[in-house]
Amino acid sequence: MMPVLLTMAGVIALGSVWRWKLGETTANHIRKALTQSVYTLFLPALVLHMLWQSPVNINTLRIPALAGLCVMLALLSAWVMYRFLFPRLPAPSALGALLLASAFGNFTYLGLPVLTQVFGESSAIIAIQFDLLASTPLLFTVGILLATHYGEGKQGMAEAMHQMLRVPALWAASLGLLLSGFSIALPEALLGFLSLLGSAVIPLMLLAVGMALGWKNAWLTRMPVLIPVLLAQLLIMPAIAWGLCLWWQIPQELLPQIVIEAAMPSMVLGLVVCDRFKLDTSLYAEAITVSTFFSLFSLPLWWYCLG
Repeated sequence: MMPVLLTMAGVIALGSVWRWKLGETTANHIRKALTQSVYTLFLPALVLHMLWQSPVNINTLRIPALAGLCVMLALLSAWVMYRFLFPRLPAPSALGALLLASAFGNFTYLGLPVLTQVFGESSAIIAIQFDLLASTPLLFTVGILLATHYGEGKQGMAEAMHQMLRVPALWAASLGLLLSGFSIALPEALLGFLSLLGSAVIPLMLLAVGMALGWKNAWLTRMPVLIPVLLAQLLIMPAIAWGLCLWWQIPQELLPQIVIEAAMPSMVLGLVVCDRFKLDTSLYAEAITVSTFFSLFSLPLWWYCLG
């Protein structure tokens, strides 16, 4: 795994250098353009491509259910740590950002590249099921409720559901599952088209992750408050995933893919939620940077433990 992580870390570092070279304002504009193109075009093509060719079976239900439990239990564990281990709780806007960072991982933007590079292209289905069939729906329900509670912005559940229904990759996932369920063959011409579009996802995602990372000297004083985030994302969630895989008798060949997917750092998309609900965006950005850095060490550790 280390050669793969080093290669990916190189691309992420390239994105960070590019951010520094362009300046924060210009880099953010370019990053948003990159992520928007992935969000609306390239990722839906990849999702449709993978799900259309994947059989619909019991694991199509079990893996999203497992992922949903991982997210919720990681969120609960982070809340318990902040509630009982910190004598003085962070401000509500900070606590909301920290809880989001603890529960919702970078399952697609980083998980997809890691899985496909380590386990092969077929493992992309795990990242898609983990994120689009579990984490994303929870983000637009539980995550929005949490952000509304701790933040200042207000948004009704109806509006949140409306936004979720506007996620292109979710429509691509639904279409792919439907076509696969009815055993409709993927035309050869369309296969090449979707494959070409989908091939752009990984390098663009890694660049976008690198361009989202940054460091400010003032963050050093706030490092201790990130410890529950690191524990929840990088240790507790993959441990829960491993236990659930054994309990539910998930096929042995899928277990390492699921555990590694569950060990991803905090998601980049959370920055948008923090902005929308006036949570502590700076603290959330610090959580992304620090958890992504430490994931370069925790992921090989999990790989070693998995044998």
